[in-house]
Formats: sequence, structure tokens, C-alpha cells
Amino acid sequence: MNRPRPTIPCPSAAALVLAISLLVLTAPTAAAEPVDWDKGGQAKEGGSDRTGIFAAARIQYSGSVAKGGGTGNVTSSDVNWTPPPCWYAPYLGAKDFKKEMSKHIDSQLNTPGMGGTAGAALGETKRHYEDGFDIPGKPGYKDYNVENDGKGMFWAGVENPNEPDYLKRTSCTDLPFWVENGDAPPPQYEEAINPEILAALAYQHMQLPDTKVTLAPEANTKVNLPTWAWLDKAVFDEVQATAALNVPGFNIQATTTARPVSLKLEPGTEDAVTYPASGECVINADDSIGEPYAKGKADETPPCGIRYLRSSGDSTYKLRATITWDIDWTGTGGAGGDLPNGTFGNEQAITVQEIQAVNR
Repeated sequence: MNRPRPTIPCPSAAALVLAISLLVLTAPTAAAEPVDWDKGGQAKEGGSDRTGIFAAARIQYSGSVAKGGGTGNVTSSDVNWTPPPCWYAPYLGAKDFKKEMSKHIDSQLNTPGMGGTAGAALGETKRHYEDGFDIPGKPGYKDYNVENDGKGMFWAGVENPNEPDYLKRTSCTDLPFWVENGDAPPPQYEEAINPEILAALAYQHMQLPDTKVTLAPEANTKVNLPTWAWLDKAVFDEVQATAALNVPGFNIQATTTARPVSLKLEPGTEDAVTYPASGECVINADDSIGEPYAKGKADETPPCGIRYLRSSGDSTYKLRATITWDIDWTGTGGAGGDLPNGTFGNEQAITVQEIQAVNR
């Protein structure tokens, strides 16, 4: 017969942060690797080791992504959209979690001067994992749930290392919680890692190609002479980035796909006219943009281009070409959806000479 578990007051926010700060993980770009804690946490390569401890929150990125785990070059067209600053992800099995968590809790409790509210909260946290005491909304565990070792994992907060706001980055401060293999995390953990979060992270790391717009004339043009601009389909194709999380009993991934849809030209001076007037050149039926210049078209108006009205003198104009990309994602279990359009642009130096008559 199961007796109702007594409950304990929820530890103060400050004390919970203190306890959790010992367990919050970072998310490097490497795949999940085993960590031998008995040897100072030195990460080893692939597979498994004698401890079976995995730095399970490590996300693997592939495809067109920034090197070194940095933020990619995509700018969201939605100023209110941001990648997740933190999330909850699989951390350790029961036996390994007991080893790490008990060690950290005991170390903090034995710290000179650790008392008052913080000490009481740490004591309650210890009882939560050892004696089965419930914290409101969080059922307690007996002996760190070691009887279920191998049947699931404790999940813990993970910081997004590319999130600049410290408070947001460290806001996933709930105590680690147990999730059975094959089960979804409890619904109150809205930040639990899932394909949609992985898609947003793939978006954050996506590296769009540094495509240079073809111009005719290429870098030196004349006042009042139309400059044609275009991008061939061969150098202007879709881009994909994938984020995956693969740990024992939990494997998910998401692929974010960006497709070019338009090119915007900004002449770098007010003394210019764009074609079309909006400066926005839409994609053609064959997935190219604009039209290549051909001999005999010098007097024609280009479908995509610029006409400068004033010389650049001894300097140059900085023509900025920005491509807009339509972005969506697909993930494990048939999940998918749209993400905000992304933009990426670069500049090209244009010399405009003051010559009114040109031999054609």
C-alpha cells in the first residue's frame, strides 16, 4: 500500500539557482561524447566508456552551418523572433546522476557559512532526491531513482552559449527531473528539447552562401548607363542545416531549409534609380533572378539593375545586395512548419565615371 508522500516547501529561487548552477550544461557543436568524470571530466571520442556517463545535451550540427559552433549569418526578418536562450535536455542516468548530484549537494552543504535559507533549500533538495519528498509540482525520488537506472534519464537545464543575454541564458533553472525512455517530458517543461527547438537552433547556426551578384558593367560603370544585375540558378540554390540530439533512449533531429525568393539592391547613394523601382528583384520561373546582359541591350531597361545619376568621383559607391530566403523546417516524427524569412547581404564597390556618351 502506497502512503501519500509528505511535501516540503519549495526552495527559494536563489537557492534553487545555486543548486542548479552546478548542473546547467552548455551546448557545444560536437556530437554527444562520453565523459569520464573520474579523470577530471576529460571528454573522449565517440562510443561509450566504462562510466557510461554522457554529456548528453551536446547537439550535433551538420550541413551549411557556421564553423566552431558560432552564430550563422542569417538575419531574421521578424525582429520579435529569437532562438531559444535555454532548454531542458537529457543529462545523466540515475546512478551517474546520483554520483554527481549528491557530490555537489554535499560539497555545498559542507561549505563554511552555508546556512539560513540557502542551506535549508539545499537540504530540501537533498531530501527531494534521496527520501522521496515532493516539491510542489515535482514528485520526489527514492535514492535518486537508481532502481530505474537504464530505463530513462534525468533531464537538466542547458544554456545556449550564443545567447548574449545572461538572464535569459540562465533562466532554465528547474531542478533536474526524470523522464522514462520513450516518454515525453512533463508538459510543464515547455522548454524541453524537441524538433521545433532543434529547428530554431539550426536556423541560428545556418550559414548562407556569400553569393556575389553578377553585374554588367561589372565594377566600373558610367553615369546614366543602366547596370544589369542577375543571379544564376547554378549559384543560387536552397541551403540546409540540421541539428540532431542522439542519446540513449532519445534521438531527434530537425532540418531547416532556406530557399532564395528575392534580391534587393541598395545603390549606396540617393543619386541612383533601381529597376524595379522598389529595388526588389523577384525570383524567375527557372529559379534565377534578373537577366544576364547581352550585346545590344545597352539601351534597354534591365528587369533587375541600377542606373547611377552621379559620378562616384575618386571614391566608390557601396552597392548592397541582400537576398531574402524563405525558411521552413522538418523534423522527427513528421513535425515541421515555417520559420521567419531570413536575409543576408554583402557589399560590392562600384566606380561610376562621369561620361555622358558611350560607344556601343
